[in-house]
Amino acid sequence: MSALVSELITLLLMAFALGMDAFSVGLGMGMYRLRLRQIFNIGITIGIFHVWMPLLGMVAGNFLSDKFGTIATYLGGLLLIFLGIQMICSSLKKDQKSVITPVGFGLLVFALSVSLDSLSVGLTLGIYRAKTVLVLLCFGIAATVLTWSGLFIGRKVQGLLGAYSEALGGSILLAFGLKLLLPI
Repeated sequence: MSALVSELITLLLMAFALGMDAFSVGLGMGMYRLRLRQIFNIGITIGIFHVWMPLLGMVAGNFLSDKFGTIATYLGGLLLIFLGIQMICSSLKKDQKSVITPVGFGLLVFALSVSLDSLSVGLTLGIYRAKTVLVLLCFGIAATVLTWSGLFIGRKVQGLLGAYSEALGGSILLAFGLKLLLPI
């Protein structure tokens, strides 16, 4: 039983660390004027992506090289940079609607961008034969809760910052994307 507890603690720590990017992106997305229903859907969508991406990684873990994890990180960073720049530019144009918003296709892009690192971790966990159901539950729940937390905090900040909130949200996404590309 102690091996299971040890694995659970390790997986919870990993899930929390992986969910922090969902929290950060949630802060940025929360700067949009979101209704509670949208916040709920965004959290669930990102949680689902944090379940199926590591599952895909775990299944493919024995077949893919170590370089794939680096490629996934770079792709995720580039997506976040693109989204951040788009939000900043959108905030500078008063009457134009944002190209990517956290609904529909834009939500799928956000969810994919924050779950690519889960794919990489899933590869590693697949190689080490971690308990699949335990991994998926930990990753999905942590990502959902952290996304909701980020969205609610971002929503409160948006109310305080008004017109500058979208630019701040874009800056957060841009900074996080740069952090993924340029680890310090």
